[in-house]
Amino acid sequence: MDEHEFVQLLEALLLPDTERVKSATSVLNKNYYTSPASLGALLQTMCSHPRPELRQLAAVEARKLVTRHWPQMSGEDKVPLRNQVFQYTLNEDVTLTRHSAARVIAAIAAGDFEDGMWLDFPGHLQQAATSATARHREVGTYIIWTTIESVGAAYPEKPANLYTLFTSTIQDPESTEVRVNTMLALSCLGMLLDADEEPEELAMFQEALPGMVAVLKSTVDQGDEDHALQAFEVFQTLLSCDPALLQKHFGDLVKFMLELSASTSVDDDYRSQALAFLMQCVRFKKLKVQGLRIGEEMTLKALQIVTELGDLSTEDEDVTPARSALGLLDVLASSLPPSQVVIPLLKALGEYFSSADPDFRQAGILALGMCVEGAPDFIATQLHEILPMVLHLLEDPVVKVRAAALNGVARLADDLAEDVGKEHARLFPAMVRNFDLALNDLKGSEDDVNLQIIRGSCQAIDSLIEGLDPEDAAAYVPELIPRLSKLLHHEDLKCKSAAIGAVGSIANAAEKAFLPFFEQTMSSLSQYVRIKDSQDELDLRGVVCDAMGKIASAVGAESFEPYVLPLMEASEEALHLDHPRLRETSYILWSTMAKVYEEKFAKYLAGAVKGLEECLDQDEDGLEVQLGQHAQELAGTELVAAGRKIKVPTTTDDDDDDDYSDLNEAAMDDDDDWDDIGVTAIAQEKEIAAEVFGDIITHTRREYLPYLEKTVAKLMPLIDHNYEGIRSATLSTLWRTYACLFGLAEGEGAPKWKPGLPLQEEPSADLKKFGDLVMTATMTVWIEETDRSTVTDINREMAAILKLCGPAVLMTTKGTVVPQMAQQLLSIITKRHPCQQDMGDELEEEIPEESSEYDWLLIETAMDVVACLAFALGPTFGTLWTMFEKSMLKYASSQEAAERNAAVGAIAECVGSMGETCTPYTETLLKVLLHRLSDEDSDTKSNAVYGMGLLCEQTTNDAEILKSLSAIFAKLEPCLEAQDNPRLLDNTAGCVSRFISKHTDKIPIAEALPRLVQLLPVREDYAENKAIFSMIVKLYQANEPTVQQLTPTLMPIFEQVLGPPEEQLHEETRSQLIELVKYLQK
Repeated sequence: MDEHEFVQLLEALLLPDTERVKSATSVLNKNYYTSPASLGALLQTMCSHPRPELRQLAAVEARKLVTRHWPQMSGEDKVPLRNQVFQYTLNEDVTLTRHSAARVIAAIAAGDFEDGMWLDFPGHLQQAATSATARHREVGTYIIWTTIESVGAAYPEKPANLYTLFTSTIQDPESTEVRVNTMLALSCLGMLLDADEEPEELAMFQEALPGMVAVLKSTVDQGDEDHALQAFEVFQTLLSCDPALLQKHFGDLVKFMLELSASTSVDDDYRSQALAFLMQCVRFKKLKVQGLRIGEEMTLKALQIVTELGDLSTEDEDVTPARSALGLLDVLASSLPPSQVVIPLLKALGEYFSSADPDFRQAGILALGMCVEGAPDFIATQLHEILPMVLHLLEDPVVKVRAAALNGVARLADDLAEDVGKEHARLFPAMVRNFDLALNDLKGSEDDVNLQIIRGSCQAIDSLIEGLDPEDAAAYVPELIPRLSKLLHHEDLKCKSAAIGAVGSIANAAEKAFLPFFEQTMSSLSQYVRIKDSQDELDLRGVVCDAMGKIASAVGAESFEPYVLPLMEASEEALHLDHPRLRETSYILWSTMAKVYEEKFAKYLAGAVKGLEECLDQDEDGLEVQLGQHAQELAGTELVAAGRKIKVPTTTDDDDDDDYSDLNEAAMDDDDDWDDIGVTAIAQEKEIAAEVFGDIITHTRREYLPYLEKTVAKLMPLIDHNYEGIRSATLSTLWRTYACLFGLAEGEGAPKWKPGLPLQEEPSADLKKFGDLVMTATMTVWIEETDRSTVTDINREMAAILKLCGPAVLMTTKGTVVPQMAQQLLSIITKRHPCQQDMGDELEEEIPEESSEYDWLLIETAMDVVACLAFALGPTFGTLWTMFEKSMLKYASSQEAAERNAAVGAIAECVGSMGETCTPYTETLLKVLLHRLSDEDSDTKSNAVYGMGLLCEQTTNDAEILKSLSAIFAKLEPCLEAQDNPRLLDNTAGCVSRFISKHTDKIPIAEALPRLVQLLPVREDYAENKAIFSMIVKLYQANEPTVQQLTPTLMPIFEQVLGPPEEQLHEETRSQLIELVKYLQK
């Protein structure tokens, strides 16, 4: 080969001339890189050329060719080349070039080790790593790290020898690089280590950990940014390795990172890295963090860090310790129990809210806003104390505090819509005052202070109005819409967007009361439906599209009809404007239009289905990265791009690629290992599309049938998607589709389902086949799923489908899934499901008693499935109850009111469904229900009253019930006086009615019936009417004197319940009551 031309072509690749680079690349690929000699020439160039940039380029290109050409070279040529490359690398002065050469050596070693060659190389590396020359130690440890990273367990040195070496190099007295290289190599060993199989290596790794922390600390102290970031990355990596690696020192490591994050003398970048590590700890090791009982300290330190935030700015998106601390608070609140996060936070907030320092007042309300999503139930119980402080902050003299307070109101309203909505009369005037003051003082588009308040007011109004009843929301329409309309043409796009969003939400909440402003608002918004000249305009177009969808829901199909076609056309155009958010907005609009127009949406189905299917067809594996000349040493490493961790490949990642193009080319490795680390914009778009399919199918019903088979075929593969949001959305849509088909079949005359297995009523063959498909897929995901929210969603879907469609879904071609389902439910209820364990951990021996609210929600929804399973199985559930009895009774005796309430409610529902098969459990169930009749929590007490009535009604062990009759009625007596608790009164009326029906001769009807009639008609729980009026009809049929005397009192009650709303009575009860009224009127 022409070595002179070869070097000239390499030099051409470094020229700032695209055409010459392309030409040189082409010649190299065609004339040189096909020959093994090219590798030798590149290695010689790397080792001897005087220009360091060309040496580095040769190293990068040589690394690409190692896998292809090194095996073809003769052994005689390899020996001197190995030695030459190694000696050159040891003495190379330029760091980037040295690192690139080291990676060439790692690539050569990977192939040689596999072929049983160069086995003495680890010995040479050992000598280099312990050399008296710091440069040699740096190169030796770097090559050890990159080679282990490349070959993994195939590295021929014994791990014990490596740990011994690293014990020395981690403490290198001269070189930070040696110490950091050692850390990186240790992390590679950690990834390979199996703690159960290699206890001695585990012990050695654990012994090395304090030294690794010392290296991190020293790099931070020295301000050595590059090495510090590598050290932080090591600890992030170790969180995903075998949990035993960090177990011994986990608490100390968390405390070290916490102290580091809170230290204002440390550079902000390092503090943010420490906070990121803590977030990952809480997210993936929450049981361990909870066990350390360090949540309170983390919460209070994070709160203190938030005081450093300074002035809020929507333009400033830099990662800072204060912003990271807010993120940590969010993760803490959703992962740890309230006792460790929200309770200490609320205790501290009083001092923050009343502080003379506005930074503290701002920090307090922002921290509260970040935590509300993670613990809404607990914060709802404290609103009576929180809201007065929030209202005070809305009047704060400092603008940034008022802005933070508006943000706090928005977050509280988002997660506690109903509770915060009750305070609308106090909150809206404060928000309107802020809006008016800022608008009047506004000095133009550069007035960031007032613009921030205007936007914040709009966003708070947007969130708060959604929690109001239509009647309450209607009162604000004349006050708010004229104000907000002033901003619909404002020059500040963000203000305009915030106002438009608020207008849409006001319309959605107020419904028909928005009609007087409908035409004018649509006229103002229509000009933005087609704008597309900039990203900002496309953002605004998306907001307008959302708002118009909400307005359509408010005014109804007929009023909105003139706007549907142009809006649908614009939404289809938006799919091709290269703006993911706008595409998502189009999908959501179609969902809304389907809900508004139902079957009449059919004329738009073809376009909507096409757009959604094209979304699902998008390729997620095409992400590419471009590396500049000085970033070539990244090849073979990991980095984060577009929110997703990707691996930058080398030729070893792509052995069969014949196209050696430009040295700046690097494509993403499509190894499945990377798929679940990040979420792409495309994946999020697919999640929305999958949900929207469900909305459209359930609302267009029969009109969708021509498209259904293809849609299901598109959806089914997504059940295995690496992004949990897509898995959840897909299963939800498939079950909603099943329910829709089931409902259509019933509407065509299919018999109503009956509880129990074997099935008494079989669904159609097609429906059976579809149910089999979806249930089989669901069970697979349910068993293995590690994402808590996805399992919670599956629980909800299963509860809904069992209640609606009965036992047919429990049968597959392989038989019933009941045993498998019951086992899954039990594992969740006993906190032993994979999604309830720390990442990578085996089952924890000690399961913590306390739960975060989201952890509890998972268990509560599993209890709902148990109750719905009982509903579908009827009396055949009796034999299954033994599986759940112990756990349910334990929760029914919990110290937490929410747990008692859920358990007692599920027990009651199960008793009602089991019928007489509850008899063997009468004694234990009676004991727990009797105890809960005097529960301090009113909801638990209501459920216990309901359950007691059902137990009396269903069991055949009447003797056991009658033994406790006086005790039961002694506890029911106070319930009759609970005028402030309508549900408890309703349940008490139902309970007493069931006792009278079952044991008429044992109950003093002359005393009990007049008291019961005083509770009628029921106010909330219409389901109790069946028991109540069946009992009254029975007494009339028996000519019971007390009921006859009460006829004048009962007749107006009969008239009331026979009137609207119709859901007060089941058809059978209504018929009985109509007959009774006719009889009494005679």
